[in-house]
Amino acid sequence: MALVELKKIKQIFPLKNKELVVLDDINFVANNGEFIAFVGPSGCGKSTLLRIIAGLVVPSSGKVLFKENPVKEINTNVSIIFQTFGLLPWLDVTENITLGLEARGFPLKERLRKAFKYIDLVGLEGFEEAYPRELSGGMKQRVGIARALVMEPELLLMDEPFSSLDAFTAQNLREEILRLWSSGELSLKSILMVTHNIEEAIYLADRVIVLSTHPGKIISDVPVTLPRPRDRDSVEFIKLYDKLYSTVVTKGYNI
Repeated sequence: MALVELKKIKQIFPLKNKELVVLDDINFVANNGEFIAFVGPSGCGKSTLLRIIAGLVVPSSGKVLFKENPVKEINTNVSIIFQTFGLLPWLDVTENITLGLEARGFPLKERLRKAFKYIDLVGLEGFEEAYPRELSGGMKQRVGIARALVMEPELLLMDEPFSSLDAFTAQNLREEILRLWSSGELSLKSILMVTHNIEEAIYLADRVIVLSTHPGKIISDVPVTLPRPRDRDSVEFIKLYDKLYSTVVTKGYNI
């Protein structure tokens, strides 16, 4: 079943003396159970695309459907994990995680019950009362993951969630996301991730969608059928990496 469908999405931003076409003729379907990664050159509109899917940005033209219903406002069935964590420094871990629940009117007891569940799931036990300044980058992103998951969304959007972390921490969190995704403990039906890291996309996703730049268009939609856990040094992994890299380099740039 289609969870999300985009039809002829076009996004134009006005500039001082002209219009900038960021996305053009974007069409794709994300089905239940799919983990999809979007890759492409910087400036190809990947992050804008996620915001359109979430209902944070209204496209200039085209339609976004969620479970066959048009998205006309912020979609409360969607959560986003951001690259820059987005934590409020004056709130502790528990307060940051429960912020969205509070905004939706959940009573304190229910907010705390949900928060402690996801604190446990993402490995934040013992840090419930810590403030962002006291946390490492990896721990901050665990808070961001818990904050997204505590809303119990059907669709999780991730905007380059590991790009600001060191390599070791980033890999640990990739493994954590895969563990949570496959655990059956979450409400998630699909994950859509934006990344500039082709290796990361192959390691995590079931499909990799390649966007061109200026404007962003879908130029390739590649299934990833490698069994998990995936071996980056395997012949099959390297061949797929070379194929996607070549697509980005040779077709991704509109000159």
